[in-house]
Amino acid sequence: MSLVSLQSVSKTYTKGRERVDVLSDLSLDIEKNDFVALMGPSGSGKTTVLNLIGGLDHPTSGDVVVDGASLKSLSPGKLARWRSQNIGFVFQFYNLLPALTAQRNIELPLLLTKLRGKERKQNALTALDIVGLGDRSKHKPSQLSGGQQQRVAIARAIVADPSILVCDEPTGDLDRANAEEILDLLQTLNQKHEKTIVMVTHDPKAADHAKTTVYLDKGQLTVQEPVSSAS
Repeated sequence: MSLVSLQSVSKTYTKGRERVDVLSDLSLDIEKNDFVALMGPSGSGKTTVLNLIGGLDHPTSGDVVVDGASLKSLSPGKLARWRSQNIGFVFQFYNLLPALTAQRNIELPLLLTKLRGKERKQNALTALDIVGLGDRSKHKPSQLSGGQQQRVAIARAIVADPSILVCDEPTGDLDRANAEEILDLLQTLNQKHEKTIVMVTHDPKAADHAKTTVYLDKGQLTVQEPVSSAS
């Protein structure tokens, strides 16, 4: 059974009297431990697919099933708890709180758990070690480079040990050298730590790091290509 299954999913928004069809009868299966790159032109529905997988949005029709759970069957409260336990989010812009240290930023998702302060701190420090910033725990975002800030954001995404990372243009605000470091880190999380990763990107070089590349156009899946070997 696939870890993630989008089953005949359609998504429509209404703007005034105008109907906008973002996804149209799209079906997509993602296996456990896969690293999927979602590519396609702007407006093709890539970010909408991420939001559906992450439980941030609901399909107009069809269903999204993640690890056997139908997301449309969950109440808002249960969906929020499920999301906090199963999904890690990484965005193009790091969304770090400037007044907090790296450690404190990473601890934020754990405030929704029953962990005590000491346990939250230890988990945050462990996540920082995984992303290679164990010596930056007391630094605030303004004291970190863009690449380091994205590493902190990734540490925040993995601190609750989710099974799935959804990444929306995670290298879009970085230069090539920092982008390559972030992509190598995502590969390590996929291969060594067995995280399933779904990444939206416009960059073919970024997609080369994935195991599977999926192309969307006008809300429909056009091609799904396994990659023989990641860079």
